[in-house]
Amino acid sequence: MIKAENVTKTFEDFTALSHITCTIPQGCIYGMVGSNGAGKSTFLRLMAGVYRADEGNLTIDGQPVFENPAVKSQVAFVPDELYFLPGASMDRMAGLYAAAYPTFDHKRYRSLTDTFRLNPQKSLGTFSKGMRRQAATILAVSCRPQYIFFDETFDGLDPVMRNLVKNLICQDVLERQATAIITSHSLRELEDTCDQLALLHKGGLVLESDIQNLKTSLFKIQIAFSQEYGRESFQGIDILHFSKRGSVANMIVRGNREETVNRLHQMAPILMDVLPLTLEEVFTYEMEALGYAFSDVLEA
Repeated sequence: MIKAENVTKTFEDFTALSHITCTIPQGCIYGMVGSNGAGKSTFLRLMAGVYRADEGNLTIDGQPVFENPAVKSQVAFVPDELYFLPGASMDRMAGLYAAAYPTFDHKRYRSLTDTFRLNPQKSLGTFSKGMRRQAATILAVSCRPQYIFFDETFDGLDPVMRNLVKNLICQDVLERQATAIITSHSLRELEDTCDQLALLHKGGLVLESDIQNLKTSLFKIQIAFSQEYGRESFQGIDILHFSKRGSVANMIVRGNREETVNRLHQMAPILMDVLPLTLEEVFTYEMEALGYAFSDVLEA
């Protein structure tokens, strides 16, 4: 389990993370979304032990990460900006990883290079951006770490390779109860992969939720009545957003779907449809309820 308590990290006059508190359970895929400068990469570097927090505590299984080789041996980190030894091939890098990680699985490494159709003896300097990303991912998961962090790991991958990497991550989590943290600028990238999502903005944790609960607790209702009505007609219903054109209203409602629908049926509407929301829509309305403009947060 990863636990962050009031974690703050500052660089000169810039605060990258400010008082972050969260708990990431074992055996889950945890997604972090936010704009450039939101603090995602800094948070991953803190968890990987690259940085030390200026304030607060960050622990993995109750142990601090920074300058703790025992904990770091269970953590693999694929950063946004990849680095390989000059002129190195994947095989040479595999030797380096095997020296650092006692759990490095050479059989899995060979199997994955075949699956991704990469030449492990060829210089990584000749690889494309997407191929280098694939190579870094293969090396990391071949270590069979208990915790693996991916910073924009789908960047540069085509749709086929993106799905292959997603399946690889899910396989590790399901089979070994590993914990994966993935950052992205796109909610769509994370929606079908992650168990939990966190939204960062300007170094702060704005919203964190289990995806399933987040998507089932909010829903859209399209409704119409023969008589005149307005938002005030729906007392006792938690409406996050209300708009009306003519006699038809669209409402974003939070709460128990079945109870809400039964209650609205008792009002005898002439039209009522319950519609699903995309994860991006859910975040948009949750952010509005918190006083943020979601588009401004992601585009800032």
